[in-house]
Amino acid sequence: MMLFGNQLVPDEEVRISPLDRGYYFGDGVYEVFRIYDGRLFEVQGHMERFSRSMAEVRISLPYPLEELENLLNRLTEAAGIPDGLTYVQITRGAAPRSHPFPAAAEPVVTGWCSPFLRPLKDLESGISAIVREDIRWHRCDIKSLNLLPNVLLKQEALDVGASEVIFSRGGIITEASASNVMIVKDGIVKTHPADHHILRGVTRSLVLRLAEGLGIAVREEAFREEELASADEVFITSTGSEVMPVVLVDSRPVGDGRPGPVTRRLQQAFEASIPAGSR
Repeated sequence: MMLFGNQLVPDEEVRISPLDRGYYFGDGVYEVFRIYDGRLFEVQGHMERFSRSMAEVRISLPYPLEELENLLNRLTEAAGIPDGLTYVQITRGAAPRSHPFPAAAEPVVTGWCSPFLRPLKDLESGISAIVREDIRWHRCDIKSLNLLPNVLLKQEALDVGASEVIFSRGGIITEASASNVMIVKDGIVKTHPADHHILRGVTRSLVLRLAEGLGIAVREEAFREEELASADEVFITSTGSEVMPVVLVDSRPVGDGRPGPVTRRLQQAFEASIPAGSR
């Protein structure tokens, strides 16, 4: 079952024009929700970000946002997936290929669900990452369909046996290919401010709230590659990765090469925030 427009229809009934601007311009935005215990997680944060992305690229949802939320809940319920992901995107619509906004195109909304299990092994032991230059555009705060730089650099990480690639823009660490990056030094968490150079991650926001509740100091400020290299702990946050320890960066151990105590406290707090059926 898929979301198409404002209906839930069988997959085979979805028909997308090859002239859809999402194909040839990447002219659209998307959002990914986590399903825990059969229900969408952190719905408000995701809906607010999706709405903001649409506004920034000047695409209008063809029906109220509340109706979309209802449709996504119905789609998730129909999928019957205990643990997974719900994806939704909107494009500017189909029109002859030309850069200006088409006058008559109608936005196209699609969405679907897929199984996705919690990465429990990696959450326990941690992952490795490499650092590469951030070659993306300067509006990373928009969750757009233009992800080719992320794809290329993520594959480069996989090719050398790493799980993630951390981006550096002129020596300043921004984020990763599909996650936000945080470091810990002397018990203080530091992460890049939510400006145009990073996506304001929904899990990032949740983790910052959890840190505040635990009395863990957080600084939203830019930090350099050298600080990443000398950090006591490094972790990434995302809808799929949750609070994921990074124990190797460019083949060098982070701290003692094991997930650190601050990361563990935040993992435990995150665990407590998700529905019990998915723990």
